[in-house]
Amino acid sequence: MKKLGLCAAMALSLSACASGMNGGTIGNNNQNTIVTQYPVETAMLNIYTKARSQSLVATVGNQTASADITVTPKGNMVFNNKQVQAAEVNTINKVNNQITDQSVAINYFTLNPLVFHGYTDSSGKYSLATQSTTLPKLATVGSSSQLIAEDVYADRSMRRKIGSYRQGWSLTRDTNNTAWFCIDTSANLLVANDPNGISSECYKINARGDILDSKVTISQPTNNGTKAIVFTSR
Repeated sequence: MKKLGLCAAMALSLSACASGMNGGTIGNNNQNTIVTQYPVETAMLNIYTKARSQSLVATVGNQTASADITVTPKGNMVFNNKQVQAAEVNTINKVNNQITDQSVAINYFTLNPLVFHGYTDSSGKYSLATQSTTLPKLATVGSSSQLIAEDVYADRSMRRKIGSYRQGWSLTRDTNNTAWFCIDTSANLLVANDPNGISSECYKINARGDILDSKVTISQPTNNGTKAIVFTSR
């Protein structure tokens, strides 16, 4: 899955869509209901495959960094000799409200079950993803799993590999009826000390898989250890 860039860090978008699968619960259907299972596949579909727009912002030093993100489904396409679905991700990066970069990427996936196959972007990068497991329809709070191994090439000729990443997911409790569904991405495994660091993209979801809020934490190496930058929706 394409990570969305914000300067030296990454930012993620929220879904504006909702879906109708109910999670497993115990207790009564009220504010005190304790939801024990959440539809993580539905949440992932909302995050990566549905039309949406979102802005994220963080304070980095004395500057304000932000990303305006729009996702647009593109329908049927062919990628790596496979019939797939596609969604375009347009990201406008700003520092102190001045545009610093704009990028366009396309994520490629198939449905039933949801499987990611890779992405291309406007810089020419060509990514191939190998998904090791399928996302469960429902996951219990406390669950986690590895999901994707992804190799990124400089272009579609695939002669020069420039990145190798691992992605996994986890589900942790937020309140009695909401949870944080997080997608964790490793540093670039091809380099000894990736300056972009690792990311944890987290989405607050309810028992239907609706996306209620988001945050992304970038942990970057420094001379004094690790520095965390947190982006939140606005």
